[in-house]
Amino acid sequence: QKNGFTCMLLGEVFELVQLLFVVGFTVFLANCVDYDILFANKFVNHTDSSKVTLPDAFLPVDVCSARIRDNVAVMFVLVISGVFWLHRLIKFIYNVCCYWEIRSFYTNALKMSMGELPYFTWQEVQARIVEIQKEHQICIHKKELTELDIYHRILRFKNYMVAMVNKSLLPVRFCPPLLGEMVFYTRGLKYNFELIFFWGPGSLFKSEWSLKPEYKRGGNRLELAEKLASRILWIGIANLLLCPVILVWQILYAFFSYTEVIKREPGSLGARCWSLYGRCYLRHFNELDHELMSRLSKGYKYMNCFLSPLLTVVAKNVAFFAGSLLAVLIALTIYDEDVLAVEHVLSSITLLGVCITICRSFIPDKHLVYCPEQLLRVILAHIHYMPDHWQGNAHRYETRDQFSQLFQYKAVFILEELISPVVTPFILIFSLRRKSLEIIDFFRNFTVEVVGVGDTCSFAQMDVRQHGHPAWMSEGKTEASIYQQAEDGKTELSLMHFAITNPQWNPPTETTQFISQLKERVQREATGDVHAHTHTLTSLSESEVGQGFLNNQPTISRSVSLSLSFSTDARTASSGSSAWEGQLTSLVLSEYASTEMSMHALYIHEVSLSVCVCRSISFERWSEQHQTSMTLPTPPTHAPPFPSPSM
Repeated sequence: QKNGFTCMLLGEVFELVQLLFVVGFTVFLANCVDYDILFANKFVNHTDSSKVTLPDAFLPVDVCSARIRDNVAVMFVLVISGVFWLHRLIKFIYNVCCYWEIRSFYTNALKMSMGELPYFTWQEVQARIVEIQKEHQICIHKKELTELDIYHRILRFKNYMVAMVNKSLLPVRFCPPLLGEMVFYTRGLKYNFELIFFWGPGSLFKSEWSLKPEYKRGGNRLELAEKLASRILWIGIANLLLCPVILVWQILYAFFSYTEVIKREPGSLGARCWSLYGRCYLRHFNELDHELMSRLSKGYKYMNCFLSPLLTVVAKNVAFFAGSLLAVLIALTIYDEDVLAVEHVLSSITLLGVCITICRSFIPDKHLVYCPEQLLRVILAHIHYMPDHWQGNAHRYETRDQFSQLFQYKAVFILEELISPVVTPFILIFSLRRKSLEIIDFFRNFTVEVVGVGDTCSFAQMDVRQHGHPAWMSEGKTEASIYQQAEDGKTELSLMHFAITNPQWNPPTETTQFISQLKERVQREATGDVHAHTHTLTSLSESEVGQGFLNNQPTISRSVSLSLSFSTDARTASSGSSAWEGQLTSLVLSEYASTEMSMHALYIHEVSLSVCVCRSISFERWSEQHQTSMTLPTPPTHAPPFPSPSM
């Protein structure tokens, strides 16, 4: 991901320099520049009085130093920034040592040079780790490492976060007055969650691989919950006290980061990006960062098309009015240059041009054939998760509004990050603290110790029997209670994704049977009549996207069947034939794996939807029968009437 040791080292160095530059340059602009001279409000004595240069506005060093020393607020910011920079420096030294250790492991153990590293696929790296374990026992607790063991070591904490979001344990959904339901999950809030749970002082883990023993026992859960609540409170208070400093830093960092981008590409504010909540909600258990981003990137275009009508009408009209004003200004300037001041005309033209560019970024392609239901199925084929009530309601504003929580505007993302220092302390103090007992129970109930790996989230085992959901292909195969079930088919979909991504993985017998049965059912459906979910897959190729989203291909079922069988044959050939080696092979196999997983995701969602509908119909019929059987007979005229329910 980060292109080797040298690039990672340079990235860390530039982060340190960046912090010094932002603080130093801001203090310089606030204390060492005479803006009256800069804006020609004060006369400067030099030979050429008609020309003022930039150095003329700079204050002398002694004056600048005195102004900084006399300003208490500036000195406070400098002290806090200095402490933070020293903390980053210590972290930089630690990270460099870790990076060097990783580099040595790749070079000496895996026999991969840094120059060749960018051209290796993850599957090749993983295969070498598995082979090295057999030869040199790099993990002393077990003889062989599996692909799942490697993923567990890398994604230990991320799997916990995915599980907590899946079980709605983290307070990220709110319903403020006038705004309705919304999601607030920023980098600052995520950092505090991880600080509290995983690696901060007094966290639940005593090391990177082991949960503290007291959190594995249920006898003192109330005491531990009070302890966690107290810790959350103090961290929330610390966030509140540091709020002004963090807020100023966020504003300055956003200003220096995005000003040039907005000036160069004003339409970037109208572009969309995956929200942090969206990435966590859509992430499979045991899915690496590059696998997640590759999958979401394939769905980006379709998500953008699905949500584009939201501001189309407003953007078109604003662009019209701005364009009209721009046309008048240009016409007046051409007619007579002295009608308006040149500098005012130029600034107005620039401002209107930026406004038009931003508005046009919200307007979709006029050749796009917009069919929300079809788009929704194409999106589902890529992102694999969405609530069932969205299907059939793609045309509703509520569906698009909820979708925008996963796929938000870049401007909204920036705004949320800016207000995060203000909002985060209150979420910690008033929302997260109330869930202390639930959090303690979650880590006790859903932590398992795996030999050679350490303590991991039990959901990451992808055990259908322990965490499957009856509505998601697991009926008759799971023993999980409602509390133990993963929501939205997370266990089943994660299991299929991992099995397809890692074809050499040998799961337990029960899991193997589940995977085999599901694959057989999908292939049987694919080779039969044309179904809605197979029809949707026609839109997944780039050529068909260019022709619109509604191409009806009668041969889709045969194409899907061919892709599934060819995917299996290709992977088998790749293990023993040099013809399938190299980057091209990995790309081809990756695309076939993606197509195969899209088919399984669509099929599982259709089965789940049909199960929910059947259960709803059955419940309605049962309710009608129950009400009929409980209907009381009409009392005879000579008997006293039955008392009303209110009596």
